[in-house]
Amino acid sequence: MLSCTSRSSMQSQKEALGKLIFEDELLSEPAGQSCATCHTSSRGFADRDARIVSEGAVRGLYSQRNSMTVCYSMYVPTLYFDEEEETFVGGLFWDGRSPSLQHQAGEPFLNPVEMGNPDRTTVVGKIRRAPYYSELVRLYGETSDVDSLYSYITDALAAYQSSKEINSFSSKYDAWQKKKSKFTPPEKRGLKLFKDKGKCAECHILDEDKYAHHVLFTDHTYDNLGIPRNPDNPHFQVPEGYFLLTKDSLDLGLGVIIGKEEENGKFRVPTLRNIALTAPYGHNGYFKTLEEIVHFYNVRDISDEFPPAEYPATVNYDELGDLGLTPEEESDIVAFLKTLTDTIYLSK
Repeated sequence: MLSCTSRSSMQSQKEALGKLIFEDELLSEPAGQSCATCHTSSRGFADRDARIVSEGAVRGLYSQRNSMTVCYSMYVPTLYFDEEEETFVGGLFWDGRSPSLQHQAGEPFLNPVEMGNPDRTTVVGKIRRAPYYSELVRLYGETSDVDSLYSYITDALAAYQSSKEINSFSSKYDAWQKKKSKFTPPEKRGLKLFKDKGKCAECHILDEDKYAHHVLFTDHTYDNLGIPRNPDNPHFQVPEGYFLLTKDSLDLGLGVIIGKEEENGKFRVPTLRNIALTAPYGHNGYFKTLEEIVHFYNVRDISDEFPPAEYPATVNYDELGDLGLTPEEESDIVAFLKTLTDTIYLSK
């Protein structure tokens, strides 16, 4: 039996290997794109471009969705239906289609509009030629079975995405909770608005997560915020064989995954940790700044500033759309949201 020290050392070595795989630009088809391309460390492990969704390995191919941050994704539970709250919870990706961090780690390699590999055999062949392959064999053992080797690759990636580097809980908010930092007046007002008038905490809850033992600023549920169709989404220009929306150019989110029309247009509530770094916002990248999306939450239903919802039938009208926030109060909420940035990114 391994001692605690040995297990810790083994985990650290898997994390280091996972980081090498995560940053390897030779694992796409054609070469040139890594996991880190769309989950850039200086941007809170989310899209490298704050204006649009990420381009795939093949020039001109784009996903239909904004890349979610991988920070704190280790705490997202497997998709399930909460009978008491009558809502779906958990699942990785915007639509919850992946049951675990390890499963999620293997998906982008094979996505034709992302890393573009045709099959696992292709990915495994590239890993076998990588300079770190000997380290993978040392940690996991040698195997000729493609699926087994693929599972080793995704396990190492999951280990890295579970590491302290990606889940540091080092923000000003965390320091404030420990009474090691003080909020400015706008940040303090923003927190109060976040909890009360702004209704942000209805979904981005302030309760401590039972596994993380920290606030994750999400309840992992699904919602249709009424986000408009994004006319600038470059996915609309991809060839027909790569188009991932409905024939009417709608993204139905969770509804497609579970086969329930009443869940169409709903997407998982993301963590707000590092939110100041992870633009663009919304599943389709419609909003380019925090100020824009906070203003949208405030006035969606009483202003003609925004187009109609991409999928109107399931829009949430209870917790946003007419909040009555003043411009100063919107600004205070943004000030509070900026306290959720982990200190590891502030010097980058």
